[in-house]
Amino acid sequence: MTRSFAEVIGDPIAHSKSPLIHGFWLDALEIAADYRATQVAPEVLGAFLAERQADPAWRGCNITIPHKLAALDHVADPGGVRASIGAINTIFRSEDGTCIGTNTDAGGFYAPIAGLELADKPVVVIGAGGAARAVLFALSRLGVGPVTILNRNVLKGAALLSAFGLKGQALPLGAAFPPAALLVNCSALGMIGQPPLEIDLAPLPDDAVVYDVVYAPLDTPLLAAARARELDTVDGLEMLVGQAAVAFELLFGVAPPRERDVQLRALLTA
Repeated sequence: MTRSFAEVIGDPIAHSKSPLIHGFWLDALEIAADYRATQVAPEVLGAFLAERQADPAWRGCNITIPHKLAALDHVADPGGVRASIGAINTIFRSEDGTCIGTNTDAGGFYAPIAGLELADKPVVVIGAGGAARAVLFALSRLGVGPVTILNRNVLKGAALLSAFGLKGQALPLGAAFPPAALLVNCSALGMIGQPPLEIDLAPLPDDAVVYDVVYAPLDTPLLAAARARELDTVDGLEMLVGQAAVAFELLFGVAPPRERDVQLRALLTA
């Protein structure tokens, strides 16, 4: 019998910690399945997903940069993700074998800040890609505002604010931003192999929280700068493990052993 498998796809993909996370959970639960990392170039995404969906051993995949928007065109969307978040990060098979796209990033992002009082509080978001869509979706449900988006393409940032019904403004990267209770980097800036994120945190008040979704490197210059100001921080592993936990249950049909998170984090930071 062919061994079933799932994977994470992206371009680049070598930095991904998803195989470590899902592999740890598969071993802990003694599930006979594999989890891989597969580099997929944008121009072959459609053909790749068609081939995978025809393979009965394929349980689905997680999706990272740059495929979170484009992958929506190749899967079923019964949950209306296109109309809500507008990006997916997970494809899984339903009971009838249909490959469905969903987004677990919003829940993964929210979990570490669930205890914060953010209603009507100003927020700054850097980036306007797939991760930003999930974050803005979560923030819209929290009733935050106003929201300032910093992005190379200001019109794209403004369009996202409108799409999620958020009041605020869009500014170019590097622009001075207003004081905020929360600053979230949703861009790839600061990630290994990407340009650095150059930003002045001076406008943030002393009780602000800085959240960087980048996890490679885990200790980004943004987080280091926030700690130098003695601000509270949330690193990319928090969101990564949180969204992976939801995806794991969809892919393998059982909840991961979250009671072993301390051991998992030690593995990921070794």
